Amino acid sequence: MEKGNTTSVDHFILIGFTVSRVLQILLFFVVYTIYIITILTNVLIIAIIRSTPSLHKPMYIFIGTFSFLELWYPSATVPKFLSNLLTGSKSISFHGCIAQCYFHFSFGATESYLLVSMAFDRYIAICYPLRYMLIMNHKRCTYLAVGSWVCGFLTFIVTLFNISRLHFCGPNKINHYYCDFAPLMMLSCTDIQTAELDFFMVVTVGLLGCLIVVLVSYVWIISAIIRMSRSTGRTKAFSTCASHLAVITLFYGTSIYMFVKPTGRRSLHTNKVVSFFPSIVTPLLNPIIYTLRNKEIMNPLRKATKGVEILKQCNCLGVTQKN
Repeated sequence: MEKGNTTSVDHFILIGFTVSRVLQILLFFVVYTIYIITILTNVLIIAIIRSTPSLHKPMYIFIGTFSFLELWYPSATVPKFLSNLLTGSKSISFHGCIAQCYFHFSFGATESYLLVSMAFDRYIAICYPLRYMLIMNHKRCTYLAVGSWVCGFLTFIVTLFNISRLHFCGPNKINHYYCDFAPLMMLSCTDIQTAELDFFMVVTVGLLGCLIVVLVSYVWIISAIIRMSRSTGRTKAFSTCASHLAVITLFYGTSIYMFVKPTGRRSLHTNKVVSFFPSIVTPLLNPIIYTLRNKEIMNPLRKATKGVEILKQCNCLGVTQKN
């Protein structure tokens, strides 16, 4: 390749999981099922929120935005992974690898910023209930939601640009099922110290910074809940925050384990397994967590289900009468 591209490697091989062909096919169907259910459940949540006027509230605006993000976060890595499992071809172009790495980390950063925005929403709702609708108006919610996306996609743009300018001269086998930072850096022929420091600083400051903001918000939230005079009010307040806390635990727990620690060759296999949670499993669990504990979303869902059943019965009666 040309020196301007600073690489002699034009494609990489994603090793993925070195298992038998039978297990690869089994893994394909498991991941494919999870991915399809993830897409359908998140689309369903978005549709319910948009079609139900009573859900046009700040909290549900963020939940809808979060569900929209969960359509794209797994889509950055899962389709290619499924294709590799099904066809056995594990090749990915150099530019495709850099693009996949960028979108994967950008969607992850967007989720981190969005969780901070949702924590701020819960903080205002619990600590300033009388001024909640005034503070969290539609304009401010839009700014927070859009700002999360913009910040997420700006966070890694310089880092990934610097990675794309590193020199790769072989071998070209990435010990992962997608283009992750650590295994990609192991293949570089040039000094990666600056790139590693840059990536570590961005991830640590961004991830831990967001986590600290979330934790501080919940310290104030829990303090406000404890001071509530009625037990019913405390129970309701805790229930509105429980889903968000569960999602925060899933996301930050796995993310901190993978990125805010030293990475070696032995830990790469562990990272492959752990990365299943934020990339594949969590996008499926998040809509389930938000809907199963939320009556305001479940009630429109039950009505829609009953409506479909009634429509089917009417169609069946119409067919019977014609016959």
